Amino acid sequence: MSSVTQSKSPATIPPVVSMSEVESLEVELRSKLQGEVRFDDGSRALYSTDASNYRQVPVGVVIPKSIEDVVSAISACHRRGVPVLARGGGTSLAGQCCNLAVVIDFSKYLNKVIEVDAEKKIARVQPGVILDDLRDAAEKYNLTYGPDPATHNRCTLGGMIGNNSCGVHSVIAGMTSDNVEELEIVTYDGLRLRVGRTSEEDLALIIRQGGRRAAIYARLKALRDRYSEQIRERYPDIPRRVSGYNLPALLPEAGFNVASALVGSECTCVTVLEAVVRLVNSPPARTLLVLGYPDIYHACDHIPEIIAHKPIGLEGFDDRLINGMKKEKLLPDDVALLPDGGGWLLAEFGSQSKDDANRQVRGLMEALKGKGDAPVMKLFDDSRQAERIWRVREAALGATAKVPGEKDEWPGWEDSAVPPDRMGDYLRDLRKLLDKYGYACAFYGHFGQGCVHTRIDFDLHTEPGVASFRRFMSDAVDLVLSYGGSLSGEHGDGQSRAEFLPRMFGEELMHAFRDFKAIWDPDWKMNPGKVIDPYRVDENLRLGPDYNPARPLTHFNFIEDGGSFARATQRCVGVGECRRLAGGTMCPSFMVTREEEDSTRGRARLLFEMLRGEVISEGWRSEHVKDALDLCLACKGCKGDCPVNVDMATYKSEFLSHYYAGRLRPVSAYTMGLIYWWARLASHMPRAVNSLTHAPLLSNISKALGGIARQRTVPRFAEQTFKEWFKERSTLQDGYWASALDGDQNRPRVILWPDTFNNHFHPEIAMSAFEVLQAAGYSVAVPQRPLCCGRPLYDWGMLNLAEHMLTEILDALRGEVRAGVPVVGLEPSCVSVFRDELVNLFPNDDDAQRLSKQTFLLSEFLAKEAPDYRLPQLRRKAIVHVHCHHKSIMGKEAESAVLQKLGLDYKMLDSGCCGMAGAFGFEAGKHYDVSIKAGERVLLPAVRGAGPETLIITNGFSCREQIEQCTGRRPLHLAQVLQSAIRGGTYSSGKSQRDDKEGNDNG
Repeated sequence: MSSVTQSKSPATIPPVVSMSEVESLEVELRSKLQGEVRFDDGSRALYSTDASNYRQVPVGVVIPKSIEDVVSAISACHRRGVPVLARGGGTSLAGQCCNLAVVIDFSKYLNKVIEVDAEKKIARVQPGVILDDLRDAAEKYNLTYGPDPATHNRCTLGGMIGNNSCGVHSVIAGMTSDNVEELEIVTYDGLRLRVGRTSEEDLALIIRQGGRRAAIYARLKALRDRYSEQIRERYPDIPRRVSGYNLPALLPEAGFNVASALVGSECTCVTVLEAVVRLVNSPPARTLLVLGYPDIYHACDHIPEIIAHKPIGLEGFDDRLINGMKKEKLLPDDVALLPDGGGWLLAEFGSQSKDDANRQVRGLMEALKGKGDAPVMKLFDDSRQAERIWRVREAALGATAKVPGEKDEWPGWEDSAVPPDRMGDYLRDLRKLLDKYGYACAFYGHFGQGCVHTRIDFDLHTEPGVASFRRFMSDAVDLVLSYGGSLSGEHGDGQSRAEFLPRMFGEELMHAFRDFKAIWDPDWKMNPGKVIDPYRVDENLRLGPDYNPARPLTHFNFIEDGGSFARATQRCVGVGECRRLAGGTMCPSFMVTREEEDSTRGRARLLFEMLRGEVISEGWRSEHVKDALDLCLACKGCKGDCPVNVDMATYKSEFLSHYYAGRLRPVSAYTMGLIYWWARLASHMPRAVNSLTHAPLLSNISKALGGIARQRTVPRFAEQTFKEWFKERSTLQDGYWASALDGDQNRPRVILWPDTFNNHFHPEIAMSAFEVLQAAGYSVAVPQRPLCCGRPLYDWGMLNLAEHMLTEILDALRGEVRAGVPVVGLEPSCVSVFRDELVNLFPNDDDAQRLSKQTFLLSEFLAKEAPDYRLPQLRRKAIVHVHCHHKSIMGKEAESAVLQKLGLDYKMLDSGCCGMAGAFGFEAGKHYDVSIKAGERVLLPAVRGAGPETLIITNGFSCREQIEQCTGRRPLHLAQVLQSAIRGGTYSSGKSQRDDKEGNDNG
């Protein structure tokens, strides 16, 4: 039996495990497991890092479907001496979630809340369950799980148990170690047992029974008895001490709680198979008080007097965080809600009634008003506004990583904790230390418990930078220990801080830690090199002085990343916001598949590894990367939702342009990617083409030849294009068809962009927009020359052609653009090309910059350029789905403003991506399946549930197609809704036009 040694070459399989042995392990796992076994280079690259500074490529990945799969996998690894690492959401910040091991990912299948016992206030869960899923299940009984880190919508209970996570409400609920009642575990050598609190009588009984369990408990008791005084003396008596093993849980006064002792052991001892966790009462009424102080230090000086009023949460952040968010234009409307100040505390109060919660808040406000240095106070008793403030706090980690114009910031010393009443002085001294090293950062965190988070602009690229990083870490350790604090107050030790544990606990307790690990893991194969006998803080760096990625020439200029695609692939910091299963747009394919490679993070990681060239060595020809990008809907949700604005749609397009260089693309690339040219041909004989694509036998043949899913209906071409219709009502002036209505010559001019979809498929929408712009007092012009932004080309990486088409547009519109004439677009994806891709492809072209700034959606134009236009009223109910590019690039504020001015009683759905995503949902195979599942998450059920008189509003061509084809309802473009208001309300969202034509009787 071979053992695995820790290699200094993280991209290779551990050298003493032969390839044949690894292959043998893979074969055995495939034969015994129901779940998925992945030893390919792409999967290994996906799991090579977490949210930390570290990178270690694993031996392989197992995704178990059952607990038996987990046990079998560990048994197979044990026979070969291969290390094991259990993984949840993969958002660890200290490097404990990457290793030269077989990674067992619990998040895809073992993610259930098995039982909630409201009477006993406990829940039984699988380790891969997402925290918010547990909280949602518990809230049915007015209960909740207390620890709630900012990653609550994607972190797993298993990961929280591994790291001893805390969060906002640990002020009242404690840490994870305080909220775990029982664990079912398996050791590396295969022993399965349940552990929890143990009385001295039961402990004696267990030891008398003999066997492996008895031996473990006897050794734990001996360890407890030997080191009890050291444990009582050396562990800091502060609310947030996560560093080190949780040996105080073994003391008699703690009830010899073996489960609690294992919490925070970071998978270095056992693997958790199931957990019984404690639930607490969830105050149904909550009120938030935000306090603005001159700076964060003065804010922290006032923590004790605020804590005396017993808030259920007390968070804080400084002006550097807010200034960074302003530079990033991140949550600007939410940031604007903050009171004046340079440092803020968020004090949340909870009770059974709103009146009581407000009474508690006002009591604190009155007490603070009596002080000479009273803060600026702002009370938020509206839950929606309070949620917006919490969004600011939760965005902190990602928001501080990539601030425009500033150096990248990294974890490392992001998690220290001190006594809460010493926070102000500690932060002052920490800032002095940072200034000494020339480091910058923002402060934020769980200030009510003395835990401060920060990301620091370490130089982790050069040898001098890494040496400075190491020296700073050493000095920071001395500083926090001088305050009686802890190296970690929430994120754990992993590799970031484990090297310094002897300074915090002393050599005697370090012997106790080694004994504790050896009791559970005598082979030393559970997540080795983390916590105990660890790698150094400057080993296994994700970047480091040796990082030298390929720097290929690209079509896009990646302006925000200094023109470097390599730097763009570093943009993802691993926080996993793209792994959430509800809310926002990012990432629709992951929401359907729960596959790491279908998350924005997974795809970014593979592109990073591709340019690194060690594990993925095929460069642009990598099938691993192509497969990961295949289910990317190019929705741009990540560009809007990701806290560091990863733009996977652009990365995908760039990759495919090189992957397909000199190769044929799939047939759908030519049938749907070149839709502009097919549509122009079809406009000469639309009836014949529609017959070909809709006749029963011929339609199936045409769809099969075109790569279109048989379940889909091919959109019909209009019998008259919008430009043909408009030409009949206009005159030709200098290359533009200009409206010839009376008085137009005296009106301000606007170009109505005739995109392919609204010109050839839905000209009635462009006609409606023309009427609206006329009513708003504008003269409308349409380019005579056939033009297209090339939006569908990006999905297949046809960037040479896309650049050519944009060059034609710049040439055709140059005069009007330079004259400042605005352009109004109706298709959000086309407008996003002008606002996004255009300037990324032509960053040094002034006309491209002008066109980007002068192009508006209809709602934006009315809200910003025609604010005096008084919209008619339309007293109707409506549900609104906003196109992904609309949300991510243009934002939805203008759309909301126009709908409100119309007087609509509307609900804007948090429906994510409709699933159609241009041609994606039309394609046969996996694309169609993912498309339907994405739509069925929120959008399609909401449409089906809407009353027949409720308007269905969405501006995207693909969104309307998805709704029509899956529900039979007829969605309206905003232009049609506005025209309806002008005409007195004649449109409805009943049967679709397609249904009318085809005799479908679905209402």
